[in-house]
Amino acid sequence: MGKQKTISKEVSYSGTGLHTGNNVSIKLKPATENTGIIFVRCDLPDNPKIKADISNVLTTVRGTTVGGDEKTSVHTVEHLLATLFAFDIDNLIIEMDSNEPPIADGSALPFVELIKKAGITELSAEKKCFNLKDPVVYKNGDVLITASPSDKFHISCTVIYNHPLLKTQFLSVDITPEIFEKEIAPARTFCFDYEIEALKNKGLAKGGSLENAVVIGEKKILTKLRFEDEFVRHKILDLIGDISLLGSSLKMEITAVKCGHKNNIEFAKKVISNQKNTQSTAPGKSSSLWQIPDGKIIDINEIKATIPHRYPFLFIDKVILVEEVKRAVGIKNVSAGEPFFQGHFPEQAIMPGVLIIEALAQTACVLFLSKPELKNKKLAYFMSINNVKFRRPVFPGDMLYLDVEVLKAKQTTGIIQGCAFVDGKPTTEAEFTFVLVDKP
Repeated sequence: MGKQKTISKEVSYSGTGLHTGNNVSIKLKPATENTGIIFVRCDLPDNPKIKADISNVLTTVRGTTVGGDEKTSVHTVEHLLATLFAFDIDNLIIEMDSNEPPIADGSALPFVELIKKAGITELSAEKKCFNLKDPVVYKNGDVLITASPSDKFHISCTVIYNHPLLKTQFLSVDITPEIFEKEIAPARTFCFDYEIEALKNKGLAKGGSLENAVVIGEKKILTKLRFEDEFVRHKILDLIGDISLLGSSLKMEITAVKCGHKNNIEFAKKVISNQKNTQSTAPGKSSSLWQIPDGKIIDINEIKATIPHRYPFLFIDKVILVEEVKRAVGIKNVSAGEPFFQGHFPEQAIMPGVLIIEALAQTACVLFLSKPELKNKKLAYFMSINNVKFRRPVFPGDMLYLDVEVLKAKQTTGIIQGCAFVDGKPTTEAEFTFVLVDKP
């Protein structure tokens, strides 16, 4: 798990707040273990302190605001918090002489440079880690955010806009300090040109300009992009900052479609609620529901290196290798953006049963072909499918678990029993026979 961390020395930074337009100077100061991330409003009497915690979120209008009340609040904290989270900073004092951190260039890159300038110091206390026990699914209209247990922190994000210059963007990344600095931190906040007047009328975006935001016009993006897909990268930046308010190092795999501050916070609250419900179950109490087993995690990159399937016909995101050449569990985050939902069915999206069978088969392929002597040398072909049962439909937002076990195996053939689960309940069952052939 590792030790808690803080910065090595005090550093400061000055600028203008995006929404308030106020000039502000912030000082980042080292803090002792178990302090957490604390904002201090030095411009107010008694210097009120505000902990960066999900319970202190006040509003999520075009940014995340934390505080005890509006007078002692801190606006637009997500970029700074995302940076602290990515660089594993557990404890920090953030002194401010106004109510909003500087927007800088609209990205988190200046905060990255600030943390690197300060240096990082390891403390003696053990790090607090939020280990997800069970999958969490949050849906709100066409917004979908899911989380599944993992041994790392990974985000897959999709943004969908009805705009000729944006359309759909997707990115899937592990969140490490190096990846965050290079791939996520430089992505800037953005808005459409028609939103600017409305934001000003609401008292927002007073400090916004083409120097600190990407502005999208009807026929032209008015700011030069740093990435072709800068918009989805910035959504990931905001998501990291928002869920960092859970207050711990996070081990989970998140899939998000059309996410934003309000839904990010509601998702984080649901994660906490689900975790508490799991912990409140009496120890040793048995459950009739299927349980996620432990095992070696095979991520999407290793899956692609093992089997030849690719988008749009790759139906597993991760595999848990429970017992080598004997049992594995595939994981499929069923997203509303899946191409097959366009026709199956437009009025009521349901994952086709044959694709669930295919996902079970792909999990079995990973189980067998992950062996070093077979990897990149063999292909697995169906020979027969028997005893298929479809017990309940699978919908967008479901977390599909694909449990496969070898019933019989020879050198080049085998019989697999597979069962797919959602929320611990079976959706699909099948037995299938396959043969291994030499890869062309």
